[in-house]
Amino acid sequence: MTTEDFRRIALGLEGAEESSHMNSPDFRVGGRIFATLASQNQGFGNLMLTPEQQSAFVAELPGIFLPVAGGWGRMGITHIRLATATEDVLTGALRTAWQLRIDKNGGRKAKKAISGGTARGRQSGHAAQPNNPAAKRGADRIHPRNRPPR
Repeated sequence: MTTEDFRRIALGLEGAEESSHMNSPDFRVGGRIFATLASQNQGFGNLMLTPEQQSAFVAELPGIFLPVAGGWGRMGITHIRLATATEDVLTGALRTAWQLRIDKNGGRKAKKAISGGTARGRQSGHAAQPNNPAAKRGADRIHPRNRPPR
């Protein structure tokens, strides 16, 4: 597969749009990234997966999938080796990342509607403090590393 195949398949998913993040092509649904071509010069596409999904993909096809180095990889960001991936594998992987993003996008709205509260109001610790700058930006947007332990 090629970067053009990656792009074609990603943009074929319902609601997907191409944008740019740090001068690299990315693919979004609902305004949020589910895949990028940030590592295209090394022959990879990148998928935003959960650590559990990443583990399953790498275990099943270690010659095609590998974690991105460092903290991003520990959070589930996964390389797919484009030259060795088949169209079915690439399509399935992109669809998995896209569906995860759809679920996360809708999940936030669904939780808010069910509880009747706001995401900020449900946060524990310092993020819920009204004088905290993080709370003013929106506690639901704080990176998981920066949230207080539960």
